[in-house]
Amino acid sequence: MIDFSIFKNLASAEIGPFAPKPTSIEGDQKEAARTLFESADGTLSIGIWECTPGRFTADRSQSSETCHIISGKVEMRHPDGTAEQLGPGDLLVLPQGWKGEWRILETTRKLYIIKTANT
Repeated sequence: MIDFSIFKNLASAEIGPFAPKPTSIEGDQKEAARTLFESADGTLSIGIWECTPGRFTADRSQSSETCHIISGKVEMRHPDGTAEQLGPGDLLVLPQGWKGEWRILETTRKLYIIKTANT
């Protein structure tokens, strides 16, 4: 039998210690994450992530990511400068190949689903 997994109260779930954000380019950003599920082949990862205000680069060359904003406020910026603000309840899809910046305006928590490209 294949069972399913349930994770409740993602807005307040423990995610572990905060550490400096390696791709941060502005602000003294700290982040924490907790993997909730990983596929047996390692190509699918689902978890929760939280980050403090600031700005960082993102590169989805090798994977796609779907994000559901649980709390906080972010601005997503494309390389051409266009930007979009997102907040609680919003869903964001970053297709494989997307590159740009996240600007965390308020400490933000998201549910993420990352699908890594098959190599």
